[in-house]
Amino acid sequence: MSVTQMPLEQPTAAQAPLVAKPRRKLKERLWLVALQILITVLSVTFLVPTLWMISSSLKVSTEVFAHPIVWIPRDPHWANYVTAFTGHLPLASFIWNTVKIVVFAVLGTLLSSSLVAYSFARIDWPGKNFWFGLLLGTMMLPDIVTLVPRFILFRTIGWYDTFYPLIVPYWGAVMALYVFLIRQFFMGIPGELEDAAYIDGASRLRTLTQILMPLSKPVMATVAVFALLQHYNDFLNPLIYLKTMDKFPLAVGVKMFNDFEVQHWEIVFAVSTIMLAPILVLFVFAQRFFVQGITMTGFGGR
Repeated sequence: MSVTQMPLEQPTAAQAPLVAKPRRKLKERLWLVALQILITVLSVTFLVPTLWMISSSLKVSTEVFAHPIVWIPRDPHWANYVTAFTGHLPLASFIWNTVKIVVFAVLGTLLSSSLVAYSFARIDWPGKNFWFGLLLGTMMLPDIVTLVPRFILFRTIGWYDTFYPLIVPYWGAVMALYVFLIRQFFMGIPGELEDAAYIDGASRLRTLTQILMPLSKPVMATVAVFALLQHYNDFLNPLIYLKTMDKFPLAVGVKMFNDFEVQHWEIVFAVSTIMLAPILVLFVFAQRFFVQGITMTGFGGR
Protein backbone atom coordinates (compact mmCIF):
# COMPACT_ATOMS: atom_id res chain seq x y z
CA MET A 1 0.00 0.00 0.00
CA SER A 2 1.40 3.41 -0.97
CA VAL A 3 1.69 6.36 1.35
CA THR A 4 -1.18 8.16 -0.34
CA GLN A 5 -3.45 5.15 0.12
CA MET A 6 -2.78 4.75 3.87
CA PRO A 7 -5.92 5.47 5.95
CA LEU A 8 -5.90 8.51 8.25
CA GLU A 9 -5.45 7.65 11.89
CA GLN A 10 -8.50 8.40 14.06
CA PRO A 11 -7.91 9.87 17.53
CA THR A 12 -8.10 7.27 20.25
CA ALA A 13 -10.44 7.50 23.23
CA ALA A 14 -7.59 8.87 25.34
CA GLN A 15 -6.74 11.55 22.77
CA ALA A 16 -10.36 12.75 22.25
CA PRO A 17 -10.46 15.00 25.35
CA LEU A 18 -7.20 16.61 24.27
CA VAL A 19 -8.74 17.48 20.88
CA ALA A 20 -12.02 18.75 22.38
CA LYS A 21 -10.31 20.95 24.99
CA PRO A 22 -8.92 23.57 22.51
CA ARG A 23 -12.31 23.70 20.80
CA ARG A 24 -14.05 24.31 24.11
CA LYS A 25 -11.59 27.07 24.99
CA LEU A 26 -12.16 28.69 21.59
CA LYS A 27 -15.93 28.64 22.11
CA GLU A 28 -15.54 30.16 25.57
CA ARG A 29 -13.33 32.95 24.22
CA LEU A 30 -15.76 33.71 21.40
CA TRP A 31 -18.62 33.81 23.89
CA LEU A 32 -16.70 36.18 26.17
CA VAL A 33 -15.86 38.45 23.24
CA ALA A 34 -19.50 38.52 22.11
CA LEU A 35 -20.65 39.20 25.67
CA GLN A 36 -18.11 42.01 26.06
CA ILE A 37 -19.26 43.62 22.82
CA LEU A 38 -22.90 43.40 23.94
CA ILE A 39 -22.13 44.93 27.35
CA THR A 40 -20.12 47.72 25.72
CA VAL A 41 -22.93 48.56 23.32
CA LEU A 42 -25.50 48.60 26.12
CA SER A 43 -23.23 50.72 28.34
CA VAL A 44 -22.68 53.28 25.61
CA THR A 45 -26.42 53.34 24.90
CA PHE A 46 -27.24 54.05 28.53
CA LEU A 47 -24.49 56.68 28.81
CA VAL A 48 -25.49 58.65 25.72
CA PRO A 49 -28.12 60.82 27.51
CA THR A 50 -25.72 61.56 30.38
CA LEU A 51 -22.86 62.43 28.04
CA TRP A 52 -25.17 64.65 26.00
CA MET A 53 -26.29 66.43 29.20
CA ILE A 54 -22.71 67.09 30.31
CA SER A 55 -21.76 68.27 26.83
CA SER A 56 -24.81 70.53 26.61
CA SER A 57 -23.92 72.16 29.92
CA LEU A 58 -20.92 73.74 28.13
CA LYS A 59 -22.81 74.91 25.04
CA VAL A 60 -24.53 78.11 24.05
CA SER A 61 -28.29 78.09 23.56
CA THR A 62 -28.06 77.68 19.78
CA GLU A 63 -25.98 74.51 20.08
CA VAL A 64 -28.12 72.64 22.59
CA PHE A 65 -30.78 71.45 20.13
CA ALA A 66 -28.80 71.89 16.94
CA HIS A 67 -29.25 69.33 14.18
CA PRO A 68 -27.13 67.35 13.66
CA ILE A 69 -26.21 66.98 17.32
CA VAL A 70 -23.16 68.90 18.45
CA TRP A 71 -21.43 66.44 20.78
CA ILE A 72 -18.36 68.57 21.48
CA PRO A 73 -18.96 72.31 21.97
CA ARG A 74 -16.96 74.45 19.61
CA ASP A 75 -16.22 76.94 22.38
CA PRO A 76 -16.91 75.46 25.84
CA HIS A 77 -18.75 77.98 28.01
CA TRP A 78 -17.68 77.26 31.58
CA ALA A 79 -19.47 80.46 32.51
CA ASN A 80 -22.72 78.48 32.43
CA TYR A 81 -21.78 77.01 35.82
CA VAL A 82 -21.04 80.47 37.18
CA THR A 83 -24.39 81.68 35.90
CA ALA A 84 -26.11 78.78 37.65
CA PHE A 85 -24.77 80.01 41.00
CA THR A 86 -25.29 83.71 40.35
CA GLY A 87 -28.70 83.53 38.70
CA HIS A 88 -32.16 84.16 40.10
CA LEU A 89 -32.36 80.90 42.05
CA PRO A 90 -30.27 80.18 45.19
CA LEU A 91 -28.33 77.14 43.97
CA ALA A 92 -25.85 77.38 46.85
CA SER A 93 -28.74 77.19 49.33
CA PHE A 94 -30.14 74.16 47.51
CA ILE A 95 -26.80 72.38 47.84
CA TRP A 96 -26.37 73.29 51.50
CA ASN A 97 -29.90 72.16 52.35
CA THR A 98 -29.22 68.85 50.62
CA VAL A 99 -26.03 68.34 52.61
CA LYS A 100 -27.80 68.95 55.91
CA ILE A 101 -30.69 66.62 55.11
CA VAL A 102 -28.51 63.83 53.74
CA VAL A 103 -25.90 63.89 56.52
CA PHE A 104 -28.34 63.80 59.44
CA ALA A 105 -30.76 61.38 57.76
CA VAL A 106 -27.99 58.92 56.83
CA LEU A 107 -26.45 59.16 60.29
CA GLY A 108 -29.81 58.46 61.90
CA THR A 109 -30.44 55.56 59.54
CA LEU A 110 -27.12 53.89 60.39
CA LEU A 111 -27.44 54.29 64.15
CA SER A 112 -31.09 53.30 64.51
CA SER A 113 -30.91 50.43 62.02
CA SER A 114 -27.81 49.04 63.76
CA LEU A 115 -29.51 49.09 67.18
CA VAL A 116 -32.65 47.39 65.91
CA ALA A 117 -30.67 44.87 63.86
CA TYR A 118 -28.55 44.03 66.91
CA SER A 119 -31.69 43.39 68.94
CA PHE A 120 -33.08 41.02 66.32
CA ALA A 121 -29.76 39.27 65.75
CA ARG A 122 -28.25 38.88 69.24
CA ILE A 123 -30.91 39.37 71.93
CA ASP A 124 -33.59 36.81 72.77
CA TRP A 125 -36.88 38.43 73.79
CA PRO A 126 -40.52 37.31 73.56
CA GLY A 127 -42.11 37.72 70.15
CA LYS A 128 -38.87 38.58 68.38
CA ASN A 129 -39.58 36.51 65.28
CA PHE A 130 -43.13 37.86 65.04
CA TRP A 131 -42.02 41.48 65.16
CA PHE A 132 -39.19 40.85 62.75
CA GLY A 133 -41.63 39.31 60.28
CA LEU A 134 -43.97 42.26 60.78
CA LEU A 135 -41.08 44.63 60.11
CA LEU A 136 -40.28 42.85 56.88
CA GLY A 137 -43.95 42.98 55.97
CA THR A 138 -43.80 46.78 55.93
CA MET A 139 -41.57 46.50 52.87
CA MET A 140 -44.67 45.42 50.94
CA LEU A 141 -46.53 48.58 51.94
CA PRO A 142 -46.19 51.36 49.33
CA ASP A 143 -44.85 54.58 50.78
CA ILE A 144 -47.59 56.56 49.08
CA VAL A 145 -50.23 54.81 51.24
CA THR A 146 -49.00 56.50 54.43
CA LEU A 147 -48.27 59.84 52.79
CA VAL A 148 -51.48 61.63 53.80
CA PRO A 149 -51.47 60.43 57.45
CA ARG A 150 -47.82 61.42 57.79
CA PHE A 151 -48.49 64.86 56.34
CA ILE A 152 -51.40 65.45 58.72
CA LEU A 153 -49.27 64.30 61.67
CA PHE A 154 -46.29 66.49 60.84
CA ARG A 155 -48.47 69.51 60.14
CA THR A 156 -50.32 69.01 63.42
CA ILE A 157 -47.15 68.97 65.52
CA GLY A 158 -45.76 72.03 63.70
CA TRP A 159 -43.16 70.36 61.53
CA TYR A 160 -44.53 71.62 58.22
CA ASP A 161 -41.98 73.67 56.24
CA THR A 162 -39.10 72.36 58.35
CA PHE A 163 -36.42 69.72 57.81
CA TYR A 164 -37.75 67.53 60.64
CA PRO A 165 -40.07 65.35 58.50
CA LEU A 166 -37.11 64.61 56.21
CA ILE A 167 -34.71 63.68 59.03
CA VAL A 168 -36.35 62.67 62.32
CA PRO A 169 -38.34 59.60 61.10
CA TYR A 170 -35.13 57.96 59.91
CA TRP A 171 -33.77 58.01 63.45
CA GLY A 172 -36.45 55.41 64.21
CA ALA A 173 -35.26 52.60 61.89
CA VAL A 174 -38.20 53.00 59.53
CA MET A 175 -36.40 51.32 56.60
CA ALA A 176 -36.89 47.57 57.01
CA LEU A 177 -34.45 46.74 54.21
CA TYR A 178 -31.53 48.32 56.04
CA VAL A 179 -32.41 46.55 59.29
CA PHE A 180 -32.59 43.26 57.43
CA LEU A 181 -29.20 43.71 55.74
CA ILE A 182 -27.41 44.63 58.96
CA ARG A 183 -29.17 41.89 60.93
CA GLN A 184 -28.10 39.23 58.43
CA PHE A 185 -24.51 40.43 58.63
CA PHE A 186 -24.52 40.47 62.44
CA MET A 187 -25.81 36.90 62.55
CA GLY A 188 -22.76 35.75 60.58
CA ILE A 189 -20.24 37.18 63.03
CA PRO A 190 -19.01 34.53 65.53
CA GLY A 191 -20.66 34.85 68.92
CA GLU A 192 -17.41 33.98 70.69
CA LEU A 193 -16.22 37.54 70.11
CA GLU A 194 -19.13 38.92 72.12
CA ASP A 195 -18.70 36.30 74.83
CA ALA A 196 -15.09 37.35 75.27
CA ALA A 197 -16.17 40.98 75.50
CA TYR A 198 -18.81 40.14 78.13
CA ILE A 199 -16.20 38.29 80.19
CA ASP A 200 -14.08 41.44 80.11
CA GLY A 201 -17.02 43.45 81.42
CA ALA A 202 -18.22 45.11 78.21
CA SER A 203 -21.87 46.13 77.97
CA ARG A 204 -24.11 45.33 75.00
CA LEU A 205 -23.81 48.87 73.68
CA ARG A 206 -20.03 48.77 73.88
CA THR A 207 -20.00 45.36 72.21
CA LEU A 208 -22.11 46.73 69.39
CA THR A 209 -20.07 49.90 68.84
CA GLN A 210 -16.57 48.48 69.37
CA ILE A 211 -16.85 44.92 68.03
CA LEU A 212 -19.80 44.30 65.74
CA MET A 213 -19.95 47.62 63.90
CA PRO A 214 -16.20 47.77 63.10
CA LEU A 215 -16.43 44.22 61.74
CA SER A 216 -19.47 45.20 59.68
CA LYS A 217 -17.91 47.98 57.61
CA PRO A 218 -18.98 46.47 54.25
CA VAL A 219 -22.67 46.31 55.13
CA MET A 220 -22.51 49.68 56.89
CA ALA A 221 -21.05 51.21 53.75
CA THR A 222 -23.75 49.52 51.68
CA VAL A 223 -26.54 50.89 53.87
CA ALA A 224 -24.91 54.33 53.87
CA VAL A 225 -24.77 54.37 50.07
CA PHE A 226 -28.38 53.21 49.77
CA ALA A 227 -29.58 55.79 52.29
CA LEU A 228 -27.52 58.57 50.74
CA LEU A 229 -28.96 57.90 47.29
CA GLN A 230 -32.46 57.71 48.75
CA HIS A 231 -32.29 61.10 50.48
CA TYR A 232 -30.16 62.80 47.85
CA ASN A 233 -32.60 61.95 45.05
CA ASP A 234 -35.75 62.39 47.12
CA PHE A 235 -38.10 64.74 45.31
CA LEU A 236 -41.59 63.94 46.56
CA ASN A 237 -41.15 64.40 50.32
CA PRO A 238 -39.39 67.80 50.16
CA LEU A 239 -41.96 68.96 47.65
CA ILE A 240 -44.76 68.09 50.08
CA TYR A 241 -43.30 69.16 53.41
CA LEU A 242 -41.42 72.31 52.32
CA LYS A 243 -42.90 75.50 50.90
CA THR A 244 -40.09 78.04 51.30
CA MET A 245 -37.71 78.16 48.36
CA ASP A 246 -34.67 78.80 50.55
CA LYS A 247 -35.29 75.41 52.23
CA PHE A 248 -35.55 73.34 49.04
CA PRO A 249 -32.94 70.62 48.47
CA LEU A 250 -31.15 70.13 45.18
CA ALA A 251 -33.64 67.62 43.77
CA VAL A 252 -36.43 70.20 43.96
CA GLY A 253 -34.02 72.95 42.95
CA VAL A 254 -33.31 71.26 39.62
CA LYS A 255 -37.05 71.29 38.91
CA MET A 256 -37.14 74.99 39.80
CA PHE A 257 -34.36 75.66 37.29
CA ASN A 258 -36.27 73.63 34.73
CA ASP A 259 -39.30 75.90 35.26
CA PHE A 260 -37.47 79.24 35.42
CA GLU A 261 -34.79 78.69 32.76
CA VAL A 262 -36.93 77.31 29.94
CA GLN A 263 -35.06 79.50 27.43
CA HIS A 264 -31.60 78.59 28.74
CA TRP A 265 -31.35 74.83 28.76
CA GLU A 266 -27.59 74.99 29.07
CA ILE A 267 -28.07 76.37 32.60
CA VAL A 268 -30.50 73.57 33.44
CA PHE A 269 -27.98 71.01 32.20
CA ALA A 270 -25.21 72.67 34.20
CA VAL A 271 -27.27 72.37 37.39
CA SER A 272 -28.12 68.76 36.54
CA THR A 273 -24.42 68.00 36.04
CA ILE A 274 -23.62 69.57 39.40
CA MET A 275 -26.18 67.27 41.00
CA LEU A 276 -24.79 64.23 39.18
CA ALA A 277 -21.12 64.85 40.06
CA PRO A 278 -21.25 63.78 43.76
CA ILE A 279 -23.01 60.54 42.84
CA LEU A 280 -20.29 59.65 40.35
CA VAL A 281 -17.59 60.38 42.92
CA LEU A 282 -19.44 58.29 45.50
CA PHE A 283 -19.73 55.37 43.11
CA VAL A 284 -16.01 55.43 42.33
CA PHE A 285 -14.91 55.46 45.97
CA ALA A 286 -17.63 53.26 47.50
CA GLN A 287 -17.96 50.62 44.79
CA ARG A 288 -15.67 48.13 46.54
CA PHE A 289 -17.53 48.36 49.87
CA PHE A 290 -20.89 48.31 48.11
CA VAL A 291 -20.23 45.09 46.21
CA GLN A 292 -18.59 43.45 49.21
CA GLY A 293 -21.49 44.32 51.49
CA ILE A 294 -24.08 42.90 49.11
CA THR A 295 -22.20 39.67 48.40
CA MET A 296 -21.30 38.97 52.02
CA THR A 297 -24.71 39.69 53.55
CA GLY A 298 -26.37 36.39 54.38
CA PHE A 299 -23.24 34.31 53.75
CA GLY A 300 -21.69 34.22 57.18
CA GLY A 301 -20.63 37.86 57.28
CA ARG A 302 -17.03 36.89 56.62
